[in-house]
Amino acid sequence: MSRTQEHSGCVRSADALNEEIRDLWLRAGGRLSADERRTYEALVTEWAAAIRTDVREW
Repeated sequence: MSRTQEHSGCVRSADALNEEIRDLWLRAGGRLSADERRTYEALVTEWAAAIRTDVREW
């Protein structure tokens, strides 16, 4: 396991998460259902953790 994964618990990269967030919005047509909103919030939280990890490693 990489150092990033050990410290943050994040498996996916910020770029991969960003792509998943964009795909979610495209599939939803710009309007999220309650379930999609929960998915979006989880993705954004995971993305923010991945970004913080990236910044610390610089």
